[in-house]
Parts: sequence; structure tokens; C-alpha cells
Amino acid sequence: MKTTKEEHAASRTYATAPRDRTKTKQDYGTPWEFVRAVERRFGPLVRDLAASAENAKAPLFYDESRNSLTVPWAEENHDGNLWLNPPFADIGPWAMKCRDQSLVRRREGGQGFIILLTPASIGSEWYANHVHGFAYVLGLSPRITFDGTDDPYPKDLMLSVYGYGLTGFGAWRWK
Repeated sequence: MKTTKEEHAASRTYATAPRDRTKTKQDYGTPWEFVRAVERRFGPLVRDLAASAENAKAPLFYDESRNSLTVPWAEENHDGNLWLNPPFADIGPWAMKCRDQSLVRRREGGQGFIILLTPASIGSEWYANHVHGFAYVLGLSPRITFDGTDDPYPKDLMLSVYGYGLTGFGAWRWK
């Protein structure tokens, strides 16, 4: 019996990187100024998919104790915009889950976007396999200064917006 892409996506498990993979801080919060700009463009965020009580950007959130990569996002969040600023050390599993869960939401009639903030690594495998052709990508300008830092992030960033079958690439001057 053949399975559809959506059925396969719903049953997939997602590997995570070991916690000691990198020595850099991985839990910088997204600045509220940027989050408010995202909400003005796409609507309110209902859940932060990788947060702590200190840096959550939506009323509901998954923290490390819940392990967002093991949660069926589409099942628990049928409607509303989902926000994700994942640890940048291992984006692949997060991008794969965004792709898969957006397909499940679409199949089940869910409403809203899954919005993924990452470095603009368009030459990476995770981008080629899980973003390109699956999300509408916005290159961001100006650069973002994350909470707890004094300087803007040193690389270009992008939003990958999954939902409603939208794809393509654009630029967004968010400020």
C-alpha cells in the first residue's frame, strides 16, 4: 500500500543534535520589535515552537522539557501562526519538521503559517531539501540584534513561511 507525502510526514521522527554539539549560545531570544513586525505582516503568533518561559514570543510555547521535535505540531495546533527561531547549530531537523507539518496542516484543512527564522543559508542541504519549493522565503533587512546581544547577527537572515502552498523568494525590509 502506498502512502502519501503527508502520511509519511505525519509518522516521521526527527533526530536532534547532541546538546554539546556547539559551544556557542543557542537560546538568544528574537527581539520583540521584529516579532511585532512579523505579526503585522502575517497575523498573531499562537505558539512558539522552541522557547523557554524567559524568551517565548507567543502565549503558548514548547520548551526543552517537551522537545518540540517529538510533538505533532499540526495535531496540537490546527489553526494559527506558529513561530520558530531554532538553535542555529542544527537547523536541518527543524526545517524538515516545518515542511512536513505544514503539509499535514494543509491536508487536514488547518489555517495559519509556520514561520521559521534562520540564517540565509541557501546553499545548505536543509534549505534545498526542506525549504526550497515548500515555503515562501523572505530575505531580511536590516540585520537583527537578538536579545542579550549588543550587535546585529553577523550573517544575513531569512524567514521561511510555510503554509497555504505558497512558495517563492522575496526581500522584506521589516523596519
